[in-house]
Amino acid sequence: MAGVSKACCSIPPVVSKGYQAKGEYKTINGLKTYVTGPDSASKAILVVYDIFGFFDQTIQGADILATSNEKKYRVFIPDFFEGQPADLSKFPPKTEEDQKNLANFFQTKAAPPKTLSRLSGIVTEANKLAPGGSGFESWSIFGYCWGGKIASLAAGKENKLFKAAVQCHPAMVDPNDAKEVTVPMAVLASKDEDPAAVDAYTKNLKVPNYVETFPTQIHGWMAARSNLEEAEVRKEYERGYRTALGFLHKHA
Repeated sequence: MAGVSKACCSIPPVVSKGYQAKGEYKTINGLKTYVTGPDSASKAILVVYDIFGFFDQTIQGADILATSNEKKYRVFIPDFFEGQPADLSKFPPKTEEDQKNLANFFQTKAAPPKTLSRLSGIVTEANKLAPGGSGFESWSIFGYCWGGKIASLAAGKENKLFKAAVQCHPAMVDPNDAKEVTVPMAVLASKDEDPAAVDAYTKNLKVPNYVETFPTQIHGWMAARSNLEEAEVRKEYERGYRTALGFLHKHA
């Protein structure tokens, strides 16, 4: 597991509550998209949020990715669920109805083929925002939970868009997906992912990679489910972003 310079990144103080976004929302390829980072950035990151959509913790993460590294990035988070994400208050599902609704959400709005088919159009249109309007030097993909699955699939054998990929507490980990990954891949797992699946996924990667499990953290600690008012969560949230940025610093 090579590929991380943990000392490369000094991130801003993490705001525990009431985060004020540094970026703005634009319409890109028909989707409301959070855009952050300096206009001069020559590299870009496509962030795929978790099933709960735009959340302060996820937006703050995007701002950290955009400005903390010595390499600056323009970061884009498209609203793939078009204003209708899953309801965080119903997760984890406690009733049969909640379970049915969540399963239906994954089969319809969160079906990976639908999202994957949109990535090329988003990148093409977002490239017009690069310096000079001639396209970014490189793109990486960064996914949380469900977005981790999208990142893994997007980095597969059909990949012509992304130079590196990062998964944070990925959902639906499939070791077979790893066999198809064509670019450097980082996986930051929580205690809630299946360790056997994460281990098998890692062993199947044929590309430079970095895989680490954060044993004190729940599925979602770097995105919507993160309680940043807890000191341990905040510390590991920070460390997660530093680790991810170290990986991107080397490979993006």
